[in-house]
Formats: sequence, structure tokens, C-alpha cells
Amino acid sequence: MQFTQAIVRRPAPSCGAGLTTATLGAPDYDKTLTQFHAYCDALRGLGVELTELPPLDAFPDAHFVEDVAVVTPEFAVITRPGAPARRGETVHIEAALGAHRDLLPMQAGRLDGGDVMLVGKRFYIGLTGRTDADGIAAFEALVSRFGYSVVAVPVAAGLHLKSVVNALGDDTLLVTEALAAHPAFADYRRIAISAADEYAGNTLRVNGTLITPAGYPRVHDAIGSLGLPLHVIDTSEFRKMDGGLTCLSLRF
Repeated sequence: MQFTQAIVRRPAPSCGAGLTTATLGAPDYDKTLTQFHAYCDALRGLGVELTELPPLDAFPDAHFVEDVAVVTPEFAVITRPGAPARRGETVHIEAALGAHRDLLPMQAGRLDGGDVMLVGKRFYIGLTGRTDADGIAAFEALVSRFGYSVVAVPVAAGLHLKSVVNALGDDTLLVTEALAAHPAFADYRRIAISAADEYAGNTLRVNGTLITPAGYPRVHDAIGSLGLPLHVIDTSEFRKMDGGLTCLSLRF
């Protein structure tokens, strides 16, 4: 898919008060902003026009915009985030996203956009601490009428499905060794990475370029075999808050 637009949100000064399972210390706010701007510059450099939303200090995780919506060429689903503290974020994305897509709000269950991976016309959705079976069923009821199918994938380790697997094309996945043998992914070429390199599994393909976290040379070598340009970005401050590259934008 060629992306022409993306929605991002500037991190708030309160971003260090967000939800995290990491034990890497508090993020430095100035460094967080520097890394955010580098990310935005990378997207712009790849031909993506950005809509930058203002920070929401009352919602310290709100710059992880991926979790509150799932965008397709035809519509956008407004999710029901699994963490109650994040439920109030959805209303703040609706105006910006509604300018580009018809909005389909979920009415039941729990589902984070970080658990949703779209490959072709098939959604793979992680069953995690943030996304439950009711949420997957509610999501499927919305998208199936547009010809999309849904496959649930239990995730034993990792906050979200896209913490451990991401599509680098219609036939290639970057996936942790623990999930590489899952039958749902049997028809894909799989580039398996070790648990030590798991964070770099959250690599993002944008318009023929792979944007990948700094500090993972083994992963850089592995995905370099695809022959696509690599754009390496430092995301150390977002990692402290369980965030990665896909989390920071809604691309379409």
C-alpha cells in the first residue's frame, strides 16, 4: 500500500506518566520530542503528508495514536482500547480521521489498534491483555461486510501483536522466533528474530522503505536481504513506555 497521509500527535509533557511494563526508567521529554520530530521527518521524506495533532496532557499515552483506530482504504474503525485509562482518547482522533474516512465505532469488547495487522484483505488480531475475544468479534462484525476476513492470534509474550510480528510486504513477515511457527503465518515468508531483538520486530514499511529502530544490527542485516532502503531511527524514549514505530502514526 502506498501511503500519502498520516496522523500523528505530539507527545505531552505528561508522557512519562503513561502505562508501561518496561523497567527502563522514565523518558526524557526533550529527547522524546527530538525522536518524535525525527520520525515525522522520516515520514515526510517518504512522501507522506502529516496531520500533527496537539498534545493531550490528560492522556499521557495519546501520542500512540495507532491504538485508537484502524484505517483501511474504505473506512476507519474507532477502537475500544483495552486500558480503561485510554478510552477517552478516541474522541480526540475522530475529527482528524473523519476528514479522510467514514468512521465505524466499536460498541463492545476491548481492542487496541496495536494488536491489528492488515495483510491484503485479511486482519490478524492479537489476543492479548489489551484485546479480547469480544473485541475481535465486534471488529469482525464491522469489517466483514467490506470483504475483510479476521484471524485471531493468541500472543503469549509482548504487549501487542505488532510488538512481535509486522508485515514487510504482502508475502513477508518480520516475526519473533516464538511466533514464527504459528500456523496462521505458514503461507508467508518469515524473517525470524531472536527474543533479544524482539523490539526491532516493530519495523515499519512506508512507500518502499523500511523504518527500523536503532541498535539492532542483526535485524538490520536480516531485513537488508529484502533489498529495500533502511531508515534507522532512535526510539529509546518511546521504548521506555512500551511504544514503537508503528504506534506513533495512523497511515493511509
